[in-house]
Amino acid sequence: MKTSISIAIAVIVACFAASASAPAESTLRVGAAKVDVTRWSSLPAVTPKYENERVNVRAIVIDNGTTRAALISVPGSDFNWPEISKQVSAELNCPVEHILVSATHSHSYNTARIDPNAASQDPLTLAVVEAVKQAKAKLEPARMGFGTGKAYLNVNRDTIMPETRKWGQFSNLDAPSDKTVSVLKFEAPGGGLIAAYVSYEMHPINAYAVNITSGDFPEAMSRYVEKAFSDDAIVAFGLGSAGDQNPLYLRPSTNVMASRAGNTITGYEMNRETSEGPLRVTGSDKKPLITKPADPQAADDLLRFIESEGAILGEEVIRVMTWDTDTTTEARIGGLSKTVICPGRKRTNGDKMDPLTREGIEGVYVDGPPIHISVGVLGIGTVALVPIGEETYDQIGEEAKAAAPLKSTVLITLADERANSGYIPDDASFNHQTFQALNSNLKPGCAETAIVNAIRDLETEYFNGH
Repeated sequence: MKTSISIAIAVIVACFAASASAPAESTLRVGAAKVDVTRWSSLPAVTPKYENERVNVRAIVIDNGTTRAALISVPGSDFNWPEISKQVSAELNCPVEHILVSATHSHSYNTARIDPNAASQDPLTLAVVEAVKQAKAKLEPARMGFGTGKAYLNVNRDTIMPETRKWGQFSNLDAPSDKTVSVLKFEAPGGGLIAAYVSYEMHPINAYAVNITSGDFPEAMSRYVEKAFSDDAIVAFGLGSAGDQNPLYLRPSTNVMASRAGNTITGYEMNRETSEGPLRVTGSDKKPLITKPADPQAADDLLRFIESEGAILGEEVIRVMTWDTDTTTEARIGGLSKTVICPGRKRTNGDKMDPLTREGIEGVYVDGPPIHISVGVLGIGTVALVPIGEETYDQIGEEAKAAAPLKSTVLITLADERANSGYIPDDASFNHQTFQALNSNLKPGCAETAIVNAIRDLETEYFNGH
């Protein structure tokens, strides 16, 4: 979303002007589709036993009779946002600000690109465009509704470790953690579900560093809900403000890491870094120092647990959709974006991949180039989806929602061109000596306020019809 705010506003003014002359009875139409991209994984993929072992791109296309929008989820963490937005914009004949492309952030899927410099050969780009084409072809009259629920699967991960008395990654039940599950649903006038867009703040790191392909809990949740509706619906996922949010239950994941690292599985929860560190650190050949395969039983237990996590989240999504009866057949669509600029820094005394210097020490920095962070608002009726290019901390998300003019505001991170800032902690969390805060390329004191203000201003402009 590098389009300037002035251009974006001009585009939206044109859309609203056209909308004013459109027939009052214009009906919302929605289509959705998914495309399997498992075969493009750079990690080993096996004949799937569980739903989360297959990985899909999902697209929801929305047409209000005047303009269109697209909500797209892609697996993994990286995608070619400029190319995807350009091609989807051309396919739908709508502004790029109407296109929300978000990464599920599964840590166990990355694409093995044929040529990263050739967009036409990028599997994810090809899959996204194909999914959008299929979704557009399926456009049908729809009703839209929005609701929220709660899921107690996530936890703040910044804490003082009991063994070392240093900062590290472990469950901190006393720190901020938003349990909100946000669900934007689209159903046929007769009540059948067409699509849903779900957001929750929790890192999909269950299958990180275990050398298997998995779409993690987002894929498990999507498939659980889709199967509940006889595979007639598509459920896409957008990651919330999960910068400091992990799954509460990581024992199955840590057990698989331990089996690869040669550590004994005790039955109790273990210090994750003890097993993860040797699997994460790379040598001069840029490969993990340990490449031992996972214990088959531990791996199966993990994949089965991911299915359970997806089922619990999926049931909450279904519950929210069931009781969300306030729906509409019309919705204004408008997108705005702006770039906030904050001072940058560069850490000089550590390696974020090395267990010895990753966290738990004081950071040393020099000035770095300014960091440009894209912030957007895609308004669909009274719902504001807020794409941000990097991972914000929970408190930024909660503060932004509290200050936003629209009650139904949902932050979606990793949903734009990356800012190269690394994590975006709230100001109070910059003194946490965790790897996210230590290795952020942002100087403290800017991003939190700038992002919250940008969201408030953009929503105000959308609300006022500009």
